[in-house]
Amino acid sequence: MRFSRLPLRLPLRLLPGILPLLAAPLLQAQEVLPAAAPSPIDTGNTAWLLTSTALVLFMMIPGLALFYAGLVRSRNVLSVLMQCFALTALLSLIWLAFGYSAAFSDGSSFIGNPATHAFLKGISPTSVRAGTTIPELLHFAYQMTFFVITPGLIIGAVVERMKFTALLLFMTFWSILVYLPVCYMVWHKGNYFGLTGVVDHAGGIVVHITAGIAALVACLMVGPRRDYGKQPILPHNLPMTVTGAAMLWVGWFGFNAGSGLAADGAAAMTLVVTHLSACTATLVWMGIEWAALKRPTVLGAATGAIAGLAAITPAAGSVGPVGALIIGATSAAVCWWFSIKVKTHFKYDDSLDVFGVHGIGGLVGTILLGVLAHDTFGGLKNDASLLTQTLASLYTAGYSAVISVALLFALKKTLGLTVTDLQEREGLDYSEHGETAYNN
Repeated sequence: MRFSRLPLRLPLRLLPGILPLLAAPLLQAQEVLPAAAPSPIDTGNTAWLLTSTALVLFMMIPGLALFYAGLVRSRNVLSVLMQCFALTALLSLIWLAFGYSAAFSDGSSFIGNPATHAFLKGISPTSVRAGTTIPELLHFAYQMTFFVITPGLIIGAVVERMKFTALLLFMTFWSILVYLPVCYMVWHKGNYFGLTGVVDHAGGIVVHITAGIAALVACLMVGPRRDYGKQPILPHNLPMTVTGAAMLWVGWFGFNAGSGLAADGAAAMTLVVTHLSACTATLVWMGIEWAALKRPTVLGAATGAIAGLAAITPAAGSVGPVGALIIGATSAAVCWWFSIKVKTHFKYDDSLDVFGVHGIGGLVGTILLGVLAHDTFGGLKNDASLLTQTLASLYTAGYSAVISVALLFALKKTLGLTVTDLQEREGLDYSEHGETAYNN
């Protein structure tokens, strides 16, 4: 019995010495395993840009769609909604095919290489946008919403009379020939027709001036609505318009505060000045109407807010609260004068005041940025100068105008730009789409 227990006792006595020898290879293997590299993607910045992307798309559908749809007559409301929806779908696919690559990959001094990231070639979920801490896919999606809404603004200048086919073709080629090069030179290349130091935080140049000038050209070349100047043309649903304006106001926080591509203090200041400019412009526009018409209008308040938002867009990353108040007040006064006085005097049918609000608002903010981007006004001193900002605005206006004239002239000589008088009287809802918004 004593000998039968001996084999069991000996291994137990040896265990304290054997266990370290057995564990040593495992410990050594763990020591040589490389540590996992930290991800360059910042989750906070990524979360904010995901939100901002949704907010900017929210500006187009439903925001801009409802804002414009309420301002037209009831027989044309569906046509405006259709135009906004169709452009969103069409331009998103163009952005995928080659638009993003042309705007945000290296190329010539004028445009990027359309093939570099065509159909997201070379971009995976782990790809990081150079100089940022967000996924390249997210940068693609965020910038896509800007590409969609910019030509969408032009719709307001030609509502109720432009052919749907002609509109889609014009917006497509205009986006390729105007938006992509301007976006590339201002936001990617940093050299704008030979100018350096141009500052455009979220699209005063790239979005509002390009679209505003194209809208002016379009309303002149398309011509006025058949009833324009002969009888009052009133909005059919102001509550719809004000709802759309409110959606635009909220969405603009993603438009401006997301353009820094980070969730930080600078984004917080951008959000604050965006709101302050809109508030100031709303009250100033109301005050002008109170003095001129003896009563403020709901439409005026909504329009003033959009003017203040458009004007602060280029300067939102540079000016402080005082600068925002100045930009908001100035944009309201100047945009009101262009939308009411200038348009009435020259009798052009910029139906929903795209040039007067977005074009002029973007111009005001882009130029004032050269003065207000200074710590005196609570902002950030940068390389922007009054001369540089003014020249950039003029270059943009000239370039957008020339391309717009050429495209509209070609379409006028081929497809034609407008529906017939009978179709316009019937309304574009029925004549272009075979539907009616309100079936009584």
